[in-house]
Amino acid sequence: MTLSIWRYAHLALALVSALFLLILSVTGVILAIGAVDEKTQGYKVSNFDEINLAQTIPTLWEVYSEITELTVDHNQFVTIDAFDEEGNSLKAYIDPRTGAVLGEVKPQSDFIQWNIALHRSLFLKETGRIIVGVASFLLFLITISGIVLIAKRQQGLRNFFAKINKDFFAQYFHVVSGRIFLIPVLILALTGTYLFMVRIGLTGGENQTVDYVLNEEAAAQKPLADFPVFNETRLADVDKIEFPFIPDDPEEFYVLKLKDRELAVNQITGEIKEETRYPYSLILERLSLDLHTGRTNAIWAIILGFASLNILFFIYTGFAITFRRSGTKVKNKFNASAAEYVILVGTENGSTLSFANKIHQQLLALGCKSFLTEMNKFTRFPKATHFLVFSSTYGLGTAPANAIAFDKLIAKFPQNQPAQYSVIGFGSKAYPDFCAYAGQVDELLARQSWATRLLDLHTVNDRSVEEFMTWVNAWNGKTACGLGTTPALYATKITGLKKFTVLERTTVTEDNATFRITLKPQGAQAFQSGDLLAIYPANDGRERLYSIAKVDGNIQLIVKLHPSGLGSEYLYHLGKGDSTSARVVINKEFHFPKNAPIVAMIANGTGIAPFIGMIKGNKKTISTHLYAGFRYNNSLSKQYDSFAQEEIAAGRLIGYYSAFSREENRKYVMDLIRQDAIFFSELLENKGVIMICGSLAMQKDVEQLLCELLQTKDLSQYKGQILADCY
Repeated sequence: MTLSIWRYAHLALALVSALFLLILSVTGVILAIGAVDEKTQGYKVSNFDEINLAQTIPTLWEVYSEITELTVDHNQFVTIDAFDEEGNSLKAYIDPRTGAVLGEVKPQSDFIQWNIALHRSLFLKETGRIIVGVASFLLFLITISGIVLIAKRQQGLRNFFAKINKDFFAQYFHVVSGRIFLIPVLILALTGTYLFMVRIGLTGGENQTVDYVLNEEAAAQKPLADFPVFNETRLADVDKIEFPFIPDDPEEFYVLKLKDRELAVNQITGEIKEETRYPYSLILERLSLDLHTGRTNAIWAIILGFASLNILFFIYTGFAITFRRSGTKVKNKFNASAAEYVILVGTENGSTLSFANKIHQQLLALGCKSFLTEMNKFTRFPKATHFLVFSSTYGLGTAPANAIAFDKLIAKFPQNQPAQYSVIGFGSKAYPDFCAYAGQVDELLARQSWATRLLDLHTVNDRSVEEFMTWVNAWNGKTACGLGTTPALYATKITGLKKFTVLERTTVTEDNATFRITLKPQGAQAFQSGDLLAIYPANDGRERLYSIAKVDGNIQLIVKLHPSGLGSEYLYHLGKGDSTSARVVINKEFHFPKNAPIVAMIANGTGIAPFIGMIKGNKKTISTHLYAGFRYNNSLSKQYDSFAQEEIAAGRLIGYYSAFSREENRKYVMDLIRQDAIFFSELLENKGVIMICGSLAMQKDVEQLLCELLQTKDLSQYKGQILADCY
């Protein structure tokens, strides 16, 4: 619960202050650039910190006939307001050692002044100052809550700078840059808040004035260079010096305005007449202004500029993380009371939900009554026969935000009927408590009288599709609901949509419900035969995947038209010249091998599609055989036969073997494999590759047959030699 509170507080503070922080960040970057640009003007003299007033003031009186004041700004540029020997008024940057003019004093540009006003008060005067001050305080609270969240994620402050797992870019950047710019952002927030408090009078103090009694023995006139206070005061400690209006008048004083105090100095004797000490609040205000603006140090100004820029990215990545956590669309066709398969999800950043949702969608497509919900919404499911728990782990082996109440809910809502369960844990082995919470859930369910473990706990490291496939295959071996075993089906990375133009589409006939469609990519697209094309026919996030054949640089799909089929009907209604948005999903686990001595391709139905492109792309260096099963020996199968004969003649294909399951002499693709049992056995023993594409049922039958032929219980020893893309 604590973690959830901190996360929601972090998000709520960001939502409230986002607009104002956006304005302050942009103007902060501009002002930081302006501060650095100021320092490049070159009006600061060398060895400035070593110059004292005894060296400067007598020299200036030799050059100028009348001096009103001398100012040292935050850049340590010295400005004089005086009259020269010819009586001309002068206000310029000077060399304090010689009095020489270095440059003209120019006001800040209108653009910089506009940004300063916007940064300080949003052009709303006192109201704007209050808004800016509150926004600075909210940034401080956001920073503190961010520190707590990182500490909890890293299992304590001692691991604050430990490795961060790259769940996805926004999350990784948000945490890593947050650690890098933690101190600058915290200082910006604190100093901005303090300056706001000063401006509205919440802090402050009174000056303390001390009067000095004139020493009668020291009443004689002294040269300026011998004034003790001038020798003891460095020019670097000065803000401003007000010169006497009337020379040699003992009632007129040098007024030295220093960093921490103000001195009135007798212009005749050099004695201090009066000292005014500034309160600590004023000194702290000056320090806050220096730290907040970076005006005294170019390197610090650059750091603040990057920190301000980083706040912009904080805003973007923070909301990207939030949208990602809530962005996976879950549609429940059945309600909780009717569900037979209940998928419970505990997730921090949404990737676990993505895996769960893909299983959910497949179960629905298979006709199973599936229901997906958060673990925090566990209740009674009166018809549930299977519970699938997908959960990540957070912090010190604790529950993610949407699973923190699960242990209490499972005690509150025991199921009234027996049910099987399977737990899949997601995490990173970079953390010592890898999938610890998933283990706790597995043990918790094991203690329930109504629950029976269907599969042992499975864990997935760094969202590994290969490791998730281990669970998918185990599930398929235990249940009648066969899930897809194409790894690319579970890939979570979205690469963006591209345009594809239809070059050709064949039509279906009474005896052939399959059509071919050829698409030309617009712009550069890298793909191979065996990759997948993802289309989104309803523009609602629902994805349909089709195996690609790369033919003459274009994408060729072979699709069976299903009545009311979302993807097939969409593609079939595309005409020549039409375009569609889709994305290529790289399916590297199903690419044509580069070095295998021999390849046997096994397909049924539209599964032949990628093999057409692979055979076309074969450089005649790999002995390739194609085994294909169809229902009818119709016009389409005859086209495949013609294609095969052409490729055999061209030397890209060695043999083509077909079977028809609905003809008079029915035969299945398994019969073809059984006839060539010795060929397949020797192929695997000689490091050859078998590629399977088509239905999941066909894949299961083929693998079972291979186990029989090879006299083995499983095919794990042939990993990398048996490749499948089935659905």
